[in-house]
Amino acid sequence: MISAEQNERLTRVGPGTPGGRVLRHYWQPIALVDELDGKRPVRPVRALGQDFVLFRDEQGRIGLLDRDCPHRNADLAFGRLEDGGLRCPFHGWLFDVTGKCLETPAEPEGSTLCTRIKQRSYPVEIRSGIVFAYLGEGAAPPFPAFDCFAAPDTHTFAFKGLIECNWLQALEVGIDPAHASFLHRFFDDGDEKEAYGKQFRATSDGSDLPMTYVLREFPRPRIEVDNTPYGLRVTALRSINDATTHVRVTNLFFPQAFVIPMSAEMTITQWHMPVDDTRCYWIAIFTSFAGPVDRARMRAQRLENYSLPDYLPKKGRQNDYGFDPDEQASKTYTGMGEDINVHDQWAVESQGAIQDRTRETLASSDKAIAANRRLLMRAMAAVEEGKRPALLQEETTADLTGPGTIDTMAPATTWESHWRQAVERRRGAAPWAPPALAAE
Repeated sequence: MISAEQNERLTRVGPGTPGGRVLRHYWQPIALVDELDGKRPVRPVRALGQDFVLFRDEQGRIGLLDRDCPHRNADLAFGRLEDGGLRCPFHGWLFDVTGKCLETPAEPEGSTLCTRIKQRSYPVEIRSGIVFAYLGEGAAPPFPAFDCFAAPDTHTFAFKGLIECNWLQALEVGIDPAHASFLHRFFDDGDEKEAYGKQFRATSDGSDLPMTYVLREFPRPRIEVDNTPYGLRVTALRSINDATTHVRVTNLFFPQAFVIPMSAEMTITQWHMPVDDTRCYWIAIFTSFAGPVDRARMRAQRLENYSLPDYLPKKGRQNDYGFDPDEQASKTYTGMGEDINVHDQWAVESQGAIQDRTRETLASSDKAIAANRRLLMRAMAAVEEGKRPALLQEETTADLTGPGTIDTMAPATTWESHWRQAVERRRGAAPWAPPALAAE
């Protein structure tokens, strides 16, 4: 249990708040590159409680600007893409991707006003189908050389979906290994041929046991949490028998992402991007260590449950998340279909718009959640002292690879060395040949 004051510090994301100041020290995944497809590549973006406009100009450059025009604060998301930038429809002021004002056409001939006008712009980087932006002050930190960034576009797929609750409770479900044995329990193991693109439907590395079986039949993992240069490594150990242990290694990518195994050949790196205090997007990169990703298939799977253009879930409070009591009795633990994102959405939205952590009772399975809150509190304290957070802010961040993530069956006595060898074997066989893991 934490205090109401601590909960406020952990959850609020607006400018000047302790949590918001920490998040602004990190690259934020503000949109999918796909969102700039079409005839008019201009999108309004709300992130960390602020409003921006994202656009691609006629030369293909991408810019992110404050959304209100600096003239009289009209909405630039309705701007005209022309003449090398984005033009405000109110009085024609024109801005390029750097925020430079190129024209103020309603001013008298010879006016130099535009040379003195600058709209705030933000650095952007395109990585694996996602537009990342740095919304803070000073220099942006480097990106780590994680697998999701090192793999070529052919071997990654990005998607997102809206969740109507605070970002932190949405993140915390992803660093909770125990919940998968219940929230994502399936009473039948399905057809292996239909497992592609679906979490927990494939078999573990080195095993013919479906993950659905392992999670269902062995629901009491022993959980170990270790600090790393990128955040936390979370290991869930399930004893299958005296000789064999199932090892599931996941990671917290501080401050708001986790890295988890999807199958023996694919991982998911998933951020929880705060829209504001009470909404967030999950935004994920799926990374293949085998063949190219079947993007069309994975996109079609996910669009069964999300609607464009805003990636809104088709299931939610408005229709009880698709709950079917007959399904709950015989097919799934939740009765809410087979998409685990819907399960997670129900779990975290049901806690309220902002979870009241003064009413919770943490258990031994919540080790990673408690550890992450401590990391966040330390980061806030550092920022309030005028320092940068301790994690992922140095030039050496660019040298970090991995992180090691896997589901594998291992000898009970040598499980730790076994999972590392399994990670290296998979990574070494990848057609894009990632480098060896950096020391953790």
